[in-house]
Amino acid sequence: MEHMLMGLQYLFSDPFNIVLFLAALFGGMFFGAVPGISVTTLGAILLPFTVYLTPAQALMVYGVMYCSGTYGGAIMAILFNIPGAAENAPTAFDGYPLTKQGKAGLAIGAAVTCSAIGGLMSCIGMMLGTDAIARWAIVSFGPPEMFAVIFCGCALASTMGASSTLKGWLSLAFGLLLATVGADPVGGIFRYTYGSVGLMGGISFIPLLLGFFSISEVFSNASIGVSKESIKAYSNVGVEFPSLRTFWQQRVNILRSAGCGFCCGMLPGLGATLAAFMSYGFARSTSKHPERFGKGELAGVIASETGNNAATGGAMIPMLALGLPGGSTTALMLSVFLLHGLEPGPLIMTQQTQMVWAVFMAMFLANCSILGLGYVASKTVTSLLRIPTSFLMPFIFVLSCIGTYALRNSVFDVCIMLVAGLFGFLVKRHGYSAAGIVLGSILGSLGESAFAKTMQMSDYDWTIFLTRPFCAFFIGAGFLSLGIIAYRSLKSIRVATHH
Repeated sequence: MEHMLMGLQYLFSDPFNIVLFLAALFGGMFFGAVPGISVTTLGAILLPFTVYLTPAQALMVYGVMYCSGTYGGAIMAILFNIPGAAENAPTAFDGYPLTKQGKAGLAIGAAVTCSAIGGLMSCIGMMLGTDAIARWAIVSFGPPEMFAVIFCGCALASTMGASSTLKGWLSLAFGLLLATVGADPVGGIFRYTYGSVGLMGGISFIPLLLGFFSISEVFSNASIGVSKESIKAYSNVGVEFPSLRTFWQQRVNILRSAGCGFCCGMLPGLGATLAAFMSYGFARSTSKHPERFGKGELAGVIASETGNNAATGGAMIPMLALGLPGGSTTALMLSVFLLHGLEPGPLIMTQQTQMVWAVFMAMFLANCSILGLGYVASKTVTSLLRIPTSFLMPFIFVLSCIGTYALRNSVFDVCIMLVAGLFGFLVKRHGYSAAGIVLGSILGSLGESAFAKTMQMSDYDWTIFLTRPFCAFFIGAGFLSLGIIAYRSLKSIRVATHH
């Protein structure tokens, strides 16, 4: 309690700190909501200017942006099927179908509340166990465990968005194949580039993400048109918070997703993206009605948004305690340390106590603010649904092109996005999973790198996956998940055959 009061005293002792807090809150939410232009973009822009701030102020700004930006991407994912970032992609799986059913307000209300809940729970965990948990995570999780966690995440989410188990697995396999384009993580040998300079760096997941979820939606609307009735139905959208009864029914889903997100956040390099996909996968695989997911199931939105926001607190643990960033935003925070001549590590908790707790309390208050600020921002964004689709879709198309080009200033990335959009349009029409392809492309490169390191450290002995406890647990959970999915699929085929 003493440390919490110390952090609050620092935040409110100077009016400039409050201004920085509010600017980071609004800026993170805005940049998180704009497709292709993430909080990382804003953080990179601001990095040179942090030399004019104190270390506590600079880290506070990045911590607040991290929290609000993770939620910001959910708004566009729900309303327009355009995830602001990769960790918001699972939110679109059920959030957008809810919008098409006229329940956008309910989906946004659930996203606002669960983002705050997940973020607050992770902040509490971050405050209670930064030093001890960081040591445990780094010691216990090496490359074998990294590969096992990624394998488990892919297995859990392998069939989401597909019309059949086989099509879901094929979609995931194609995404994993896309992840092999570029340089081999071991020898640096270029694969499947066909002489193209643009492919030597691999296929970035941002063009794929916008192509499969944004451009494909533009093509879909262009092919079917939009009726006046649907525009009229969308014009009355308002933010609607789920009832307490709904949250009570989803209590296990919320707690499980918060725990999953927090643990994924602690693993360097994985973070909120894997947390969102795994939380969604757990919710789907444990549901009594898994067939409802992808068609407008509120539990999917709750799982995804709780998981990805819970990862924010977890990602701070290895960054502060051991100097290992869990993602791009925490990597920028590590750069702030270096700019100010500080060295993150176990001693940071004793030598810079006020600074650390100022960041902790700023992130805690940012998650509290999401409830109020999220309501206001959501009310503003929902008014976009009143715009006829014939005007809105060209705007989305241009916005997606700008966001993709801004990633690496590459026209080639824009071409990748357009090809992915056309392919995604065809994929959805034939029952394959665009989500599975994106998931495979995002996690494939991380998984391949972890597998290569595991083989090198074990002298190419694959039994290492069975002799390490945590590794064996996640590998076993992955195979169990695949077995359950296959069993359910065969059972449904037999039932359909008998009828």
